[in-house]
Amino acid sequence: MNPQERLIVALDVDNLEKAIHLTKLLSPYVGAFKVGMQLYNSVGPEVIYTLKKLGANIFVDLKLHDIPNTVAQASRVLTSHGANILNVHAAGGKEMMQSAAQAVYKEAVDKGLTRPLVVAVTVLTSISPQVFQEEIGFVGEIEDKVVTWAKLAQAAGLDGVVASPQEIKAIRQACGPEFVIITPGIRPSGGATHDQKRVTTPREAIVAGATYIVVGRPITASPDPIEAVKDIVSEMN
Repeated sequence: MNPQERLIVALDVDNLEKAIHLTKLLSPYVGAFKVGMQLYNSVGPEVIYTLKKLGANIFVDLKLHDIPNTVAQASRVLTSHGANILNVHAAGGKEMMQSAAQAVYKEAVDKGLTRPLVVAVTVLTSISPQVFQEEIGFVGEIEDKVVTWAKLAQAAGLDGVVASPQEIKAIRQACGPEFVIITPGIRPSGGATHDQKRVTTPREAIVAGATYIVVGRPITASPDPIEAVKDIVSEMN
């Protein structure tokens, strides 16, 4: 893949018109768009259908986390909607992740659809080591937990994980070259980190071994989103 195809733009907006505008504007320059909770909960599945009709690849980022049957059924529905990538939460355990992977595969076969990638969210990029240990109550280092969850996701039949750029090298070493690593927490050189705690630049993430990087506000809040995308792709190169 070239760098442009590896860039996913997060559509962190709350109405369909803004999402359509950004998708039309940026489609020639990026590989996919992420539809998260804000947009999906504002618009519903219509946003997936609409953006797919524009030719966009869609990463549906809802971080599914529930009992195995519920997550399996939700994953099946998102597959039928046309998601190219969807995610579950690794904290739900192996059975939950297996159920999602199996449901996605069956739905894709039954409906003659291209099977979406199914990835597991590990530790959010907004979580600092202090919060990880003192508030959430985990013992040890974030990287160790991320790698444990990545290996569990791989054993459950998932395609990859969502993880901070700071854990990419360790995941790549543990899970091999084909395992998909989607990396949020990307901030261009000199950019504001906002509420992200574990971040790197686009170039650092690609060099470390990220498959895809996800960038939102540095692009969507820019006065010139196209130029912002071009700067990020240039930095990835």
